[in-house]
Amino acid sequence: MTDAPKDPPKNDDTAKDAAMAHDHDDRPETPEPSKENLIHFNPWRDFNDATPMEDVFGDEPDPEQIGQFMEVVFGYCDGLIPVRSFIDKGQGIDGRPHNIWIKASGAVTEKMATFANWASREGAAVYVIPGTVATSGQAKAADILQMQTVVVDIDTGDIAAKRAHLERHLGPPTMVVESGGITPEGQRKAHVWWKLTEPAEGSDIARVTRLRGDIAAKVGGDMHFRSAHQPIRVAGSVYYKNSLKTQVQIVELNADRERDLAEFIEAVADMPPAPGVNLAPDFTTPDKPRTDEVLVTPVREGGQDDWSRFEGASAAIGYFIRMVHDGRLSKDEGWEAICGYNAAMLRPQWPVERLKRESERLWALHVEKHGPPVIRLDSAAPAPDEMPTFTLGALLDDTSPMPADIIAPRVLTPGGLLVLGGAPKVGKSDLLISWLVHMAAGQPFLGFTPPRALRIFYLQAEIQYHYLRERMKQISLPPKVLAGARDNLVATPKLNLLLDAEGSVRVADAIRRSFLDAPVDIICIDPIRNLFDGGPEGGGENDNSAMMFFLKDRVEVLRDHINPDCGVILAHHTKKLSKQQVKDDPFLALSGASALRGFYTSGLILHRPDEESPQRKLEIELRNGPALAAKLIDKVKGEWVEINPMNERLVRAEMGARQDAERDRKRDVILAILLAEAANGNLYTSTQFREKFENQLGLGSQSTIRDRINVLTTKGYIRFVRDGTPFGHPIVRSRFGYLCVEGMIFGGEDRVDPDTGEVLSGTKPVLPSHYKSPSNGICLEVDDPAEWPITEDEND
Repeated sequence: MTDAPKDPPKNDDTAKDAAMAHDHDDRPETPEPSKENLIHFNPWRDFNDATPMEDVFGDEPDPEQIGQFMEVVFGYCDGLIPVRSFIDKGQGIDGRPHNIWIKASGAVTEKMATFANWASREGAAVYVIPGTVATSGQAKAADILQMQTVVVDIDTGDIAAKRAHLERHLGPPTMVVESGGITPEGQRKAHVWWKLTEPAEGSDIARVTRLRGDIAAKVGGDMHFRSAHQPIRVAGSVYYKNSLKTQVQIVELNADRERDLAEFIEAVADMPPAPGVNLAPDFTTPDKPRTDEVLVTPVREGGQDDWSRFEGASAAIGYFIRMVHDGRLSKDEGWEAICGYNAAMLRPQWPVERLKRESERLWALHVEKHGPPVIRLDSAAPAPDEMPTFTLGALLDDTSPMPADIIAPRVLTPGGLLVLGGAPKVGKSDLLISWLVHMAAGQPFLGFTPPRALRIFYLQAEIQYHYLRERMKQISLPPKVLAGARDNLVATPKLNLLLDAEGSVRVADAIRRSFLDAPVDIICIDPIRNLFDGGPEGGGENDNSAMMFFLKDRVEVLRDHINPDCGVILAHHTKKLSKQQVKDDPFLALSGASALRGFYTSGLILHRPDEESPQRKLEIELRNGPALAAKLIDKVKGEWVEINPMNERLVRAEMGARQDAERDRKRDVILAILLAEAANGNLYTSTQFREKFENQLGLGSQSTIRDRINVLTTKGYIRFVRDGTPFGHPIVRSRFGYLCVEGMIFGGEDRVDPDTGEVLSGTKPVLPSHYKSPSNGICLEVDDPAEWPITEDEND
């Protein structure tokens, strides 16, 4: 042991290194010594030179294990090995630290065994710095010349699981040493060693220490080993702590197992964190910097600064991930910020591949701990998703049931997108509201059927609150439908926002608050134009790139974040086309870029084939199902109804519509004449009326007038009065009587009551006594003169 100096070194370095202890089971805890308190080991000063007795309990130094340990840790190294001994705490005795420097040579095992035996008798633990220095007295990080191992100290948690994780991803280690400490769960703490194929020197030492810190971070090990001068217990020595004496034992040895440093660095970079390990460093303790300091402070490799590059990168990535998770940054903005920190603050910077891997892992940890992000608009980890592929055989053999339609038949499928287009004022929003109310109540509408009452969020940006509530109240629907939809349909008033990153966050939060118990089934956006966001380039609806950005990066991402299986309905305007163009391909009428038509799964176009007719036509185009025939619809008595297409004219439709309108005009003229003539004191039979008003007011000939009166009497617009004496007319002997219409008032001259002098009105209501049966044309008596049933469905 002639390598040991006879006197303590004449500088403070050794004293400072001896005080490197922190409160940790596998590191000594001693007060900072003075020069007088620090001595070095010299076997000639140990007068207890009796031959040691064999310890049957195995808690004495083991020269064989010491030799195996020294070979793994220093077998290829040159220079001096810093060796230390400290009194382990909990023994009730005090002692001074002892430091020696042993030459890494063939006699290193004998010298280390001698020192371990002496330390054992003193109740002291034996440590080495796993690297060599040039001269005695050196033991600082900057003094380390060679290191040939990578070590991780696992001293907390599930030791066995962490060791298994390391072996699974890094392969079997060269050596595993049980340090003597025991965790509160009863597991033995361990040092796991990997021997390198050659000693690391120069800049490679910084790579080794960084590697030690990275491994420790990923398995929850001791992060102090990111420093090159961190001491560690020697296998084969004795552990004294808290009245426990045991041997530091090698429990696994693969002496021929060596690793190339570059390959090992790649393997560690690819290794994911052990289950339950959070890579975000703790910068909340008083002696650690704040996150805002980390973001603006450069950090160099090799543990030269207050924190490592790994800690700095993890803190920065964690900070920007929280920003993305909270919806304050998009994915692209967060990734750009992470890359900016890497380029500006890490010296040298990390490779982009490693930065991506760490970002993905920290993202997955954050989502696991804090739940889904506020909006997944751009907030996904930067890794590309694996592309699903299926063979023809797999598709043919898959007999699983088809997913249930959100709106049958295949009009809106899970995850589908439906576009409802229509010109302004065609009734598109009115139709949409009625449709949504029915779906929210679980009731069919125009042949579209929901499987149950659906939860619907109606994001509309056209109608202000008071007019929205007025319109909702004007919906003429059965009370059962309205009652069923009360809580399932949630609508917004007119919103002044775009569906951009910030707007999406607000919408997602509103949807989540509206449906706390179960996810939404349909998100309806009305109209696209008022909420359109064309992306960074600011393109409009006519730009295909902008439209695709809105559909994929706004609408789809919002849907995927809220509920990937919910359906989306977009209300959109149409442009003006000729009637022939609409007839040939109605979906060409959709405003904006053609990309919209190629993207949706269902398309509906509402239009008027004839501008003079109230009827609308609903064209339907499906991607996920068989074609559906167009529907002819109209609003009758406040409700949308489907009209039997068999009743639609196929030949000379425009001419027929004009003739229908002419017949309606003649009806209105005849009824108006009868009311006016009665007010003037005149009543007419059918014959008298057609004779007097032939060729007047466009009524045509007597035969034309007769035909129109016959139709009107059959339908109930005209009834009859047999007794005309109350109005100064004789009783009619004919089959029917005088013509009478609803609300008819007979006018007469006012007269004065001779007894009272009161002026009495000469007007009298004309009430029918008979009507023409619509079934057989027989003249029947009226049961209730106040009732006027009309036998055709018209809203006149």
